[in-house]
Amino acid sequence: MNKTLTFLGTGTSQGVPVISCNCEVCESSDNFDFRLRSSVLITLGDKNILIDSGPDFRLQMLREKINQVDCVLYTHEHRDHVAGLDDLRSIYFSNRNAIPLYMNNRVKEALKKDYSYLFSDKEYFGKPKFLINVIDNEMFQVFDFLIQPIEVMHYKLPVLGYKFSDLAYITDANFISDKEKKKLHGIGTLIINCLQIDKHISHFNLEECLELIDLVKPKKTYLTHISHNLGLHKVIQKNLPKNVYLSYDGLKINF
Repeated sequence: MNKTLTFLGTGTSQGVPVISCNCEVCESSDNFDFRLRSSVLITLGDKNILIDSGPDFRLQMLREKINQVDCVLYTHEHRDHVAGLDDLRSIYFSNRNAIPLYMNNRVKEALKKDYSYLFSDKEYFGKPKFLINVIDNEMFQVFDFLIQPIEVMHYKLPVLGYKFSDLAYITDANFISDKEKKKLHGIGTLIINCLQIDKHISHFNLEECLELIDLVKPKKTYLTHISHNLGLHKVIQKNLPKNVYLSYDGLKINF
């Protein structure tokens, strides 16, 4: 079975380049330094599973020529991870199949409040249909696939990462408990947020990422949710340990 992950976006909440910034990263002509907001598409056989629909969702889908999303997993309710929700309408209207959405109860309440027109009982022309599935930190099944949530902390906000057999995707974290780290030990592919060089209140910096990698010992690691404060892609990449890579928009990996 084909198992592929596509990095739709690898940037932080402001993306790269940042509006009004003239740093060397934001002014770089290297396409690897251009980053839309973080999201991935996981293809398992003939199913496409989207993790987060950020504000760049429409551009990402058009760039990758993706016409199919079979379900969406949400990590948390921050706008850089959910603001493309309305653009899922186009996916719905392409086949008229209600789109399953998976999230914890806190995210469900936030989306129903912020996007009340999408989740109200009132029907109107142009309204898509969603099937909300509330999950917690227990393994759940999507189609024929088992998915293991990994609860991490984004400062004081719990965020869900997701583990698909031998691959784990974690974004917006600065703390992972020992219990949750056990789910990562010896994993084949780890994808983890790495915001910048300096320490940050709610995201791992590069040093903390490398410490985590050294502890859980994945076979390969890809860093994502990257800001302009991490530095130029080509400079950082050449100084990373073996089997640790900076992800970039459009990168596809098999797992």
